[in-house]
Amino acid sequence: MKEEILELLSDQTYTRRKIQELAEHFHMTETQDYVAFIKLINEMEDEGLIIRSRINDYYLINQLQYYKGVLELNKRGFGFVKIDEDREFYIHDSNMKDALHNDTVLIEKIKSHGQREEGRVVRVLKRGKLRYVGEVKRGRKDYIVKTDDQKFDKPIIVDAAHMHGAMPGHKVVVEIKTFKPQIKGDIIKIIGHRNDPGIDILSIVHAHDVDIEFPKEVYEQIEGISDEIDPSDIENRVDLRNELIVTIDGDDAKDLDDAISLKKLDNGHYQLGVHIADVSYYATEGSPLDKEAIKRGTSIYLVDRVIPMLPHKLSNGICSLNPNTDRYTISCIMEIDKHGEVVNHDILLTVIHSSYRMTYNNVNKILDGDQKLQQEYAPAVPLFFLMQELATLLRKVRDERGAIDFDVDEAKVLVDQKGKPTDVVLRKRGASDKIIEEFMLKANETVAQHFKWMDLPFIYRVHEQPKVKKLQQFVNIVKPLGYTIKGSLEHVYPNELNAIIHASKGTDEHVIVSTLLLRCMQKARYDAQCLGHFGLADEYYTHFTSPIRRYPDLLGHRLIRTFLFKQDYKQTAHFEEVIPELAEQSSYREKEAVDIEREVTDMKMAEYMSEHIGEEFEGMISSITSFGFFVELPNTIDGLVHITDLTDDYYHYDEKQMVLVGERTGRIFKLSDKVKVRVVACDKKERTIDFEVVGMESRKKKSKIVKINDRKVKTKRTKKGKINRSHRKTRKHR
Repeated sequence: MKEEILELLSDQTYTRRKIQELAEHFHMTETQDYVAFIKLINEMEDEGLIIRSRINDYYLINQLQYYKGVLELNKRGFGFVKIDEDREFYIHDSNMKDALHNDTVLIEKIKSHGQREEGRVVRVLKRGKLRYVGEVKRGRKDYIVKTDDQKFDKPIIVDAAHMHGAMPGHKVVVEIKTFKPQIKGDIIKIIGHRNDPGIDILSIVHAHDVDIEFPKEVYEQIEGISDEIDPSDIENRVDLRNELIVTIDGDDAKDLDDAISLKKLDNGHYQLGVHIADVSYYATEGSPLDKEAIKRGTSIYLVDRVIPMLPHKLSNGICSLNPNTDRYTISCIMEIDKHGEVVNHDILLTVIHSSYRMTYNNVNKILDGDQKLQQEYAPAVPLFFLMQELATLLRKVRDERGAIDFDVDEAKVLVDQKGKPTDVVLRKRGASDKIIEEFMLKANETVAQHFKWMDLPFIYRVHEQPKVKKLQQFVNIVKPLGYTIKGSLEHVYPNELNAIIHASKGTDEHVIVSTLLLRCMQKARYDAQCLGHFGLADEYYTHFTSPIRRYPDLLGHRLIRTFLFKQDYKQTAHFEEVIPELAEQSSYREKEAVDIEREVTDMKMAEYMSEHIGEEFEGMISSITSFGFFVELPNTIDGLVHITDLTDDYYHYDEKQMVLVGERTGRIFKLSDKVKVRVVACDKKERTIDFEVVGMESRKKKSKIVKINDRKVKTKRTKKGKINRSHRKTRKHR
């Protein structure tokens, strides 16, 4: 019925638009039908599908210059409503009505300023968020929760009946129950006291609606799962327990979901085995474990903990490919020729027995000639050198294909037992990191291609071509750095963009060029369609190698089990229906996990730098805006030098060249410039670091506290017994 109503109202020539007339058109004249019709019309109006004019005629919202979109608030009060990819409206803070950040709103166009359109919020259609994390404080009558969300500056009132044991100083999750006439809420979870260790991180996690603990139903399900494999299923699998198989992971990794075997064949080809934990054997479709994995989407890796997608009994136990233990796996075994091409492959149900639990650090040392470690792991040493040989070949092929090389160092925040940051260090990628990367990429490509040609439902990892507008911005930014890019940006190829990165290697601006190019890329996501991966210059790609920590990999394993091993094609229609929704959910949870990890890291970096106030560092200008520039230190920590702190001149922002130019001196600040800065302020809550340029006179005023009165304020009782406190009035500045 909704579609029929929308189709009718889309006809500009149709004039009978009052509700009685619409009801007659659809033969809804009987009392019961008429009431139901009114209810439906009201529902469509609430959804922002239609709108009622001043004379009570109904129209599609765009017919009256009304638009629907999501409000993106700035912490300074104004916001934007994005209508589509190329159109958005500016909303002044006076035109917000009662709308909040991330609300779906109906707006009307009011005026335009040049190319910028301005609108007014007419109605909130759907609240974007009802749960917030904040600190309990004492109010005048009731308690209030001051939220951590910088874009929500309104106090949430909580009366005594809805405190549920929370006290002032507690960090809590509060759910808003009413928005008018006051914002009132109910405390649904006490996270802990604000000063307790780790509460700062947990507050960020809960703000993104992530559960730490698993539901009771999940624990009940996994209770029946043995810590050892079921021997009865070995006969259904290819037995690889006598093969030399190893895992290579980080020093502190406990969820080991991939293992490697490799040998040279008589024909000179390589036989590469990528063996992945068979999680789908335990996490069956529709089970409580599976439903919770869908909800979580991915494991989240924070500075002091991991929030796993699967309970530890699986992620660190029966599914983890621990050494000297039988484990069930799904293996992609590939025959690779001297040109780096997969000439034959098998995807098999297997059982393995990992011989060694290796770390990246130790394998790197072995490859670098560490004799002590070479002796300790003597049986596997030839394997590691053969791995390096094949990985080098695969990387050469990938480079020739034009895959973009975003090889930038990652920073790791080290914390003590109380969660206090002690250092920020760069994690250098060694030879073994690149070996595993190449092998995982090859397995993912092979599995994706296999299913694409089978023409069966599958989930793919897709990365589409960057937008021309974004690429043009990149071209404009790197031009002042000496990089001129000629030719059309309409149908750019990955190898052409990769050439820019290669041209910058060995220069000071390499990291900046790589980062800027990465920012202009579209976000990789999951999809039911095989749309290719632009960054990898690959026609086929999926995620197959991490089912312990990523749901799409687990789903891929389930599809492999259904269609390859069981050959159950009756499930085709079912998976065609569910995969698009699961792909969208997985993409969303991935984004949320990235946001959480970034927020926690930024917070801990700000906390770390707060111990270095007044200290000087040399860094590089990584970004320039109208309000100043950001300086990145060698350990990737970056901070803002505000334009008001450039005290040697008045600086203008040249947006086209992306530089700041001094009006009097002509001094220019541009990307990649090295500058010496001093740490002047850090805000852990806002996750910001402020620098000032060394050598410029600071405008920061130091606070001076002068104690003038140490006496207690006297109180006197009135006749009614109430306490009357004398108040000192604030003096106005003259």
